[in-house]
Amino acid sequence: MTKPEFISADLGTRVTAHALHVGDRINTMGFEGEALSAVPLAIRVGKTGIAVLFRYGVAVLIGLSPQDERGFLERLAPRIGGKLGRSEEETVIVALTGETEDQIPAGGPVLLRDMSPERLLVIADVLAKSVVLAHDEREVARVFEVIEPFTKELADHGRTRRSRKAMLKLLGNALLVQHRVSGRVAIAEKPDALWERPDLERLYARLEDEYELKERVDALNRKLAVVAETASTLADIIDTRRSLRLELVVIVLIAFEVVITFYQIYAAKGH
Repeated sequence: MTKPEFISADLGTRVTAHALHVGDRINTMGFEGEALSAVPLAIRVGKTGIAVLFRYGVAVLIGLSPQDERGFLERLAPRIGGKLGRSEEETVIVALTGETEDQIPAGGPVLLRDMSPERLLVIADVLAKSVVLAHDEREVARVFEVIEPFTKELADHGRTRRSRKAMLKLLGNALLVQHRVSGRVAIAEKPDALWERPDLERLYARLEDEYELKERVDALNRKLAVVAETASTLADIIDTRRSLRLELVVIVLIAFEVVITFYQIYAAKGH
């Protein structure tokens, strides 16, 4: 495949990169358009725009007008699985500069020496990971809101008054979030563009630091460990309650058998 042209070669050009987490997955097979990359799928939209589609449910739209974005998302909608009621979004301005190195000033636009598709793919990869992390952070925080009253109840009273059904529901929610979040997106993996362009490693590392990807992953993993431990504790409590009930049933049956036996002995002596 011949190398595609840059988005623009004019110094001072500024474009917007807009990442949206739209669903659990995006079907990229057979998507029509001029492909700039296969993995992730990047296609040209209009004369200057690029859409980068990640199978784990993120679309990064670069250089598109709001109207073009709406049109593209409508076109993408049938390919989205597990649509989210609320989309996480991340936006950054990408500017072309005359410097010899890419620059990532704190809180400012991403300054690129050129707007080659490879550089834009690196930016898209980081933005996509950031919005997925934001979604997962919100999901885990929601589970923590449910878990906290339960743990406080155990700490204060040494037991819980919740019914078995309520605990099973809490256990299910904890396991569901753990399953959705764990390993769905390999945040630590570098984008495929770096295999062909190792010179972009520095750009990726700077963006990774700017969006604190590693720190956020570590924090999320620690919270997931707490969720897993809570789920294990819930399962143990449910098993203990079940065992206690079984023991009580056995004791009642034994007591009933003893009563019947004594009654039979007393009845035999009466005769």
